[in-house]
Amino acid sequence: MQDLAGPDMHRKSLIFSGFALVWGLLFGIFFTSVPVVACPTSCHCVEKNGLTVVQCMSRNLEKIPADLPRDTVILLLASNHITHIPHHAFKELHYLQELDLSNNDIKTVDAGAFQGVFDSLLVLDLSNNRIKSVPKEAFARLRAKISLSNNPWHCECTLQEVLRELQLDPETVNEVMCHTAVKEEYAGKPLIQVLDSGINFCNFHHKTTDVAMFVTMFGWFTMVIAYVIYYVRHNQEDARRHLEYLKSLPSSSQISKDFDTISTVL
Repeated sequence: MQDLAGPDMHRKSLIFSGFALVWGLLFGIFFTSVPVVACPTSCHCVEKNGLTVVQCMSRNLEKIPADLPRDTVILLLASNHITHIPHHAFKELHYLQELDLSNNDIKTVDAGAFQGVFDSLLVLDLSNNRIKSVPKEAFARLRAKISLSNNPWHCECTLQEVLRELQLDPETVNEVMCHTAVKEEYAGKPLIQVLDSGINFCNFHHKTTDVAMFVTMFGWFTMVIAYVIYYVRHNQEDARRHLEYLKSLPSSSQISKDFDTISTVL
């Protein structure tokens, strides 16, 4: 009896183990990729290993969705038609660690675009857009590794000061090119290469400002001199006319002679 029960119990054990394995796999898949309830209609949101991932790539979006889940950790917005990153665009996403905005049509980035994610954001990709310049405040306090490659950058003092504070992606840093520059000789060259050669765009900025100020002051000085000359000449002309008028008046001796003549006649 025990001999018959042994194989039977072994088969039941194997069957139970098989069910447990299948259930475990299904349970694991369910909890490692759970759809997120609050998700923009144009995006696909899942939860993987406790992290909320919002995938909005290639959805023909023209602006950043406003109803993103607040617990978003990874936000993928690449390959859309977004043109602008507005002020406080991600202010509610306090857990955001990775943000991909590559391959869009972004031209402008507001000064407070990344307020709210300064401390959490670890990776920011803005490559392959149409950004020429950004305000210094836009990336202030960001600790993220940032990719800015393949944008039509205008290389000047502000951009130099912005990059000084950033942690650029070392793999794409040489692809940050000067599309235009304050001096044409630097157009078409990698920005980091230009800066490493000792060029300081802020010096050009100060020189340009000094020249403009000098030209303005010279213009004002010329206008003042011209006015003084005009004023003097105009007064001289008036003085000359007044003098001629006085000369044309009869003198006192002539008046006395005329009076004596009239008296004699009378």
